Amino acid sequence: MKKHYIYRILILFILAVTAGWSANAQTSNFKNLAGEIQSLQKKLVPDKRTAILEISIKDTLRKIVIVKGETNLPEAKQQILKLLSEKGIQYIDSIRLFPDASLGDQTWGLTTLSAASMRSQPDHASEMVSQALMGTPLKILETKDGWYRVQTPDYYIGWMEGHGLSLFTSTEMVRWRKSDRYVYNRISGNAFALAKRKSMIVSDLLLGDLLEAEAVTNRYVKIRIPDGRTAYVKKKDCLSWKEWTSHKPDAQAIISVGMQMMGVPYLWGGTSCKNVDCSGFTKTLYYSQGIILARDASQQAQYGKHPDFKDISSLEPGDLLFFGRNPQRVNHVGLYLGDGKYIQSSGLVRINSIRPNDPAYDITERKQLIGSGRVLNSLNKEGIVLLKNHPWY
Repeated sequence: MKKHYIYRILILFILAVTAGWSANAQTSNFKNLAGEIQSLQKKLVPDKRTAILEISIKDTLRKIVIVKGETNLPEAKQQILKLLSEKGIQYIDSIRLFPDASLGDQTWGLTTLSAASMRSQPDHASEMVSQALMGTPLKILETKDGWYRVQTPDYYIGWMEGHGLSLFTSTEMVRWRKSDRYVYNRISGNAFALAKRKSMIVSDLLLGDLLEAEAVTNRYVKIRIPDGRTAYVKKKDCLSWKEWTSHKPDAQAIISVGMQMMGVPYLWGGTSCKNVDCSGFTKTLYYSQGIILARDASQQAQYGKHPDFKDISSLEPGDLLFFGRNPQRVNHVGLYLGDGKYIQSSGLVRINSIRPNDPAYDITERKQLIGSGRVLNSLNKEGIVLLKNHPWY
């Protein structure tokens, strides 16, 4: 009897050890799988500022995993699910795909303010990450508490308060793209209630605001703001869509706009003539010539040609100059003017020099020149898009 009892204890012990090994193996396999998914996410979306792919898995202990998260990239979702299928893993798909179904068919929008702020979270207290000018087409991804998660034509993602945009269907956006449009071509100004001087202001306007024209006379353009308001703008202060998008981008014209913005205050996240951060400034200058640059300095540094920044003679007016700790840590950008001087937004829009012996050299800035970028010979390549060729416009 005693011997039989010992055998039973031994068998139970062996079963317990085997189960432990099995559980440990299952845990190890789960961690490996989670690591593979994380690596795939980094490969598919190396820059979280321009795409959403946040996926995680949960083990149900029934040899079935729950795949959770959200993305605006259907093809990325399919690659992750394909990875699971190829490994013979059963899964429950709980991934939310943007645009969110709750939006219905209103998955597009147009900015209704001269410059609408975008924030990192749907909250006024959160960081401002960018701005979108009036008439900018937006992809609407989701809505929460009166805020909308949007993506701009440079693919930057942020949250915008509802009063800063109007929602549209794909059909309505097609009509807008075919409409008679004008771009505001002054640093700043106003749209008026009537086609005459001393009329009530309907909205302020900024360089680059895109306006839908209802009627055009010799002196005024009657515009329709995306939220339905109508107003009048002096025709001499605008360019027609054809005029704006058909002329050849010019470095001196870009520099001219920069000089007109001298003294404009720096604002983190600003991308308009009201207030700008460093990359918002260079982005605004090139946008005035119908060119869309990437949003941030570190992104702008990835595109275009890269002349030898250590040899001043190889630089040309209109080149971008990048600053930071090292080439992998770009955190500032300015526009080269020639003769060692550049214009930048740092505290305010101002001119400085990269020559240490130049009186315009600012030793207090402690910015190290680490790169350069040439834009005008790289048009319609990744990160540098002529606005007339962008499908959203």
